[in-house]
Parts: sequence; structure tokens; C-alpha cells
Amino acid sequence: MTDHTFDFDRYDRVRPIRWTGDALELLDQRKLPFVVEYVRCESSDDVAAAIHALTVRGAPAIGIAAAWGVVLAARGIDAADGASALTEMEPAMQRLYAARPTAVNLGWALARMRRTLTAAGEDWREVIERDADAITAEDLAANRRMGALGAALIGEGSGVMTHCNTGSLATAGFGTALGVIRAGVAQGRITKVYAGETRPWLQGARLTAWELQQDGIMPTLIADAAASHLMKSGAVQWVVVGADRICANGDVANKIGTYQLALSARHHGVRFMVAAPSSTVDMAMDCGDSIEIEMRDPDELFGVGSVRTAALEISAWNPVFDVTPHELIDAIVTERGVIERPDAAAMQAAFGD
Repeated sequence: MTDHTFDFDRYDRVRPIRWTGDALELLDQRKLPFVVEYVRCESSDDVAAAIHALTVRGAPAIGIAAAWGVVLAARGIDAADGASALTEMEPAMQRLYAARPTAVNLGWALARMRRTLTAAGEDWREVIERDADAITAEDLAANRRMGALGAALIGEGSGVMTHCNTGSLATAGFGTALGVIRAGVAQGRITKVYAGETRPWLQGARLTAWELQQDGIMPTLIADAAASHLMKSGAVQWVVVGADRICANGDVANKIGTYQLALSARHHGVRFMVAAPSSTVDMAMDCGDSIEIEMRDPDELFGVGSVRTAALEISAWNPVFDVTPHELIDAIVTERGVIERPDAAAMQAAFGD
């Protein structure tokens, strides 16, 4: 039997968010894998622009960046206490929220920072900086916990497929779905990793493949359109993905293309896992039909990088997320535990508080 203990640090080498004390540095994920460069944000509006432009991406990382954006929004505010400061900072916080509203972690982090400000006294600046740092540390700890819980569901010698990027680049570190994969590889449960390219921004090809490579895990890249054929071959036992929002009934919003993977997985007898922190759960949203799906610029579909591949003067439809019904999900894994066959009753039992 394989020893299922492992060294987290060996599989946790990438950090996309760095606080310097006076600025927020964000690893520019648009330039990976060939250029590793950090963008310096000195204001909350710089952070909002970076979130919208996908300089930083992944629901947990967006929430963490937004929390530090609130710290930056405090600059130039002269207030006696946190509640007074909040009134002046609210427009900046609204601009942060508008950058990418589908990711629930963004709203969750801003709501937490509002509560912190409301309760803070004259030392409100130090208080919100400590809370932003706590959000970062809590996310890393949650990811490591999720990795262990999710990996325990996977049988030894399994092949897994993942979609988009859900690793250190999308979080404070270690990752959500990629954290499960990292833990599974380290424990000998996972012997093969397949990464879907994830059009149109190619997060799987550019980010997931690069990130796993940093940890000595060599994934096999596949075209998004090859996923069903791969499942039919028997090479994959689990699909493991992240989430941008999980509803009260277990429906999950995630990167466009997730829904079709879940449909194919069910048809081929492949199990389907969603790994995300509890901050991604939105118990106020009954089901996926109510989720606001962000639409992005149609121009993103007209080419690859700067090279146009589509005919001129055509239109395009470019939703960035889709919703996977809970009936297609075998397990939702958060740092609080595992919910198998999620539905409204199971979600209420786990998150009703």
C-alpha cells in the first residue's frame, strides 16, 4: 500500500499574489508560460483593472486580490474609524465588484472587508490589512485540506482530467482542483493527468500545463473537443474541476466547457468532482438558473493570440462560464468536507449555518 503522507511544499512552488507593504504585485497570467512577470498595483482601481483584464484570475485569487484592493482603497482616506472610512471607500469597492461579478469569492471578500471595517476603531487601517492577510492564509490552508480530502476519493492508478486552471495561479497557493491532483499524484493515486486546452484563453494549455510542470508533474494536453473520445478510451476515471459559484442546490458555475465535460463523464461512467473553498458556496442563490453569466468580448473567439483565424464580418457568442446541474456531480469537496451526490438537502446540512 502506498504511503499517503506527503510534503506539501514540494508541490506548492507558485505564488500569483504578493503584498509588498505598499503595493500589490500580481503575476501576469496573460503572459505565461514564456514570460514570468508581475504587475504592480498601487490603487484599488489598478486591482479592479487587473481582475477585469485577467491579469489575475480564478475565483479564490480574485477574492484575495479584491481584499488587498480594499487595503489600497484606504489610501487618502481620512477617517476616525472603520465605519466612517467605509462610507468613503464604498465607490472603490463597487468598482472592484463590477470587475467580474460571476465569481462569488469577489463579493464574499468585499463583504468580509465591509464587516471588518464596520467593527474597526481608530486602528482600522491595520485591521483591514490583517484581515486581507488572513484571507490569504486561510485560502492556502483550505486548499491543502481540500487536496487531502479530494485525493482520498480517487482510487490508486487513476487517470484524471481537468479543465481551465485551478491551481496556485488561481488561489493563494496549492490550488483547488489542482490541489486534489497534486495530492493524488504525490500519494500515487493519480498516474496520469490530462489538461483540456480551455478555449478561448487557453488557461489549460498556457497555465495548468506550465504550473504542473513546475512541480515535476508532466500533464498531457488535449484539445477540448477530444475529451469525450478520451473518456470513451477508459484512460480517465475522474474529471476534477473548480468552481466560481456553488448554489444552494449544488449547481455549479465554472469555466465554459465544464457542463459538457460533466455530461460526457456521466455517459461514460467517469466520476465528476468539484473542488472549491466554502467561500465559493452561495446559499442565497437557490439554483444555477439565477447565476449571472458573464459575457466577454466576441473578439476573443476570432483568433489565437494576435493571429486572426476567423472570417471577417462575422459575429460570435462568448459566455465565459456555464452551469453544471448538481445531478451530474458525484462529489463537491470543500475544506469543510465532502458532499457526495450533492442536492439541496445535502448542501443545507453542510452549509445551512
